Amino acid sequence: MRELEYPFDGDYIIMKKKALRRELLKKEKLLPLRIAVLGGYTTDDIVKVLELFLLNSGIKPTFYESEYNRYYEDAMFENGELEAFKPEIIFICTSVRNITDFPDINDSAETVENKFKTECERLEAMWQRLDRVYGCPIIQNNYEYPSERLLGNRDFWDIHGAVNFTLRLNAFIGEYASSHGKFYVHDVNYLSSLYGLEKWSDPFYWHMYKYAVSVPAIPRFAFNLSNIIKSLMGKNRKVLMLDLDNTLWGGVIGDDGEDNIEIGQETSLGQTYSEFQKYIKSLSSLGILLAINSKNDEETALKGLRRPDTVLSPEDFAVKRINWEPKSENLISAAEELSLLPESFVFVDDNPAEREIVRANNKGTAVPEIGDRPEYYKDIIDRSGFFEITELSEDDLKRKSMYKANAERRESRTQFTDYGEYLRSLDMKGEIGDFIPAYMSRIAQLTNKSNQFNLTTKRYTQNEIEEAEREDDTITIYGKLSDRFGDNGVVSVVIGRIRDQECHIELWIMSCRVLKRDMEFAMMDELVKKCTERKVSTIFGYYYPTAKNAMVKEFYALQGFEKISEDEDGNTVWRFDIKEDYAKKNRYIDVCSGV
Repeated sequence: MRELEYPFDGDYIIMKKKALRRELLKKEKLLPLRIAVLGGYTTDDIVKVLELFLLNSGIKPTFYESEYNRYYEDAMFENGELEAFKPEIIFICTSVRNITDFPDINDSAETVENKFKTECERLEAMWQRLDRVYGCPIIQNNYEYPSERLLGNRDFWDIHGAVNFTLRLNAFIGEYASSHGKFYVHDVNYLSSLYGLEKWSDPFYWHMYKYAVSVPAIPRFAFNLSNIIKSLMGKNRKVLMLDLDNTLWGGVIGDDGEDNIEIGQETSLGQTYSEFQKYIKSLSSLGILLAINSKNDEETALKGLRRPDTVLSPEDFAVKRINWEPKSENLISAAEELSLLPESFVFVDDNPAEREIVRANNKGTAVPEIGDRPEYYKDIIDRSGFFEITELSEDDLKRKSMYKANAERRESRTQFTDYGEYLRSLDMKGEIGDFIPAYMSRIAQLTNKSNQFNLTTKRYTQNEIEEAEREDDTITIYGKLSDRFGDNGVVSVVIGRIRDQECHIELWIMSCRVLKRDMEFAMMDELVKKCTERKVSTIFGYYYPTAKNAMVKEFYALQGFEKISEDEDGNTVWRFDIKEDYAKKNRYIDVCSGV
């Protein structure tokens, strides 16, 4: 819904929130999510607007809200209602107004330090109990600056200053996040500074409604929070696809020539485009894939990226579509090449007509309204939260090299007429075993991101993954795959539940970048082995169709399962009886046990 895409009109969202909600609830296949909001102030409108942004992202939240300023009690004491709610995410919505014991000007250094330690211990005890009791991700606001400075500019560095005290607490919150998994910071300090502290903390809304965030600022608050939640639920984008002319540089290279386009440090406009390119390069370093989608002559266009004063080079782009074909079709072919869906893409183009065509023909693709002011391109992309990072794994950082290796594999494949010989040439090594702590974050990430190869469409939080690994009646298997071109990391996950000598597959997912390379057979071999060790004689598989996973409709048939039922919605149940003479299906991967 365009009204909820950044940059948005916050006043309009507040005014039309009921109508927007009615429209959004018409969406199909929404992902349910239980969120507990523990508030240090009134959170009613925050929850209502947050719901809109999450619905717009395909998530249907159900909320538990604490009573006014009862966040600490809800966190620290038994709460039957909250425990029955079984939150999947807990959001602690506090503000600087919830800090009640600031230093006094007459306090000794020791007294100030004791006040600081007391506040830190209070917060840490709350977080630890919530983690112990509920085990789900926790999102904690940090603190906006206090609106008054008794010591003026000295308030920043003097130990008695409220600003200094707030900064120290924010640093403590950040340090806790850096050393504890499943704990995330909602950076209210940055948001309030960006929005303007006077408007953000308008005292009228506090004294009238006990809102620590002014009502006009709530959409910015809720949108930023929704980006964290979307990221936790695997809703991040993976590819930034860019036009060239007047997007990465000023001018039209086909008309102006590579020597006359605006880039580099010689002009103010050139500096603007260089800054934008630098930002894009930084995204690439985080594992975001870059792609070109330009109506141009390829040889001419690439000269613009080979100038000595450009930041980006042709080698920075995983996919290039430089031709005269419709950009909407180019995007689809690029998605197919990368084994991704159009929903993984952000399409950036200065031309509003091209944006509208892609938006109309590539459902799910993010198409930001970047306007016609290149000095703001970077800010719009950055604040839209397309690539919000809650977890940054080694696999994420290596994503660019992984896709480059895939391109090399595709090129290598053209040299073989026999597919089996091609697979042998890859010299594939597999690591398959029970879930281990080192991979829990990646496993949870994979369960939330895989759409095309996800047979049951089930999603797992990291806490649920860890619980599954600990349960005696559960089989948990991860698979890694590498070959002579590189390491693909963790690419497949299977979770099976054992009941009465039967194994019921709750989850089977695999990264599409390793399709048809025998990894699915290697995982099947390991599943059969683990079932046999536990005296399980029958495996049941389940396929629940979505708009995205049709490619695995007959997956169980390929594994030798028998289809035993199918309902009118296409949901199927499959059965596999383990024989004593079971023959391993994997022929091309050298598998070793996980550590």
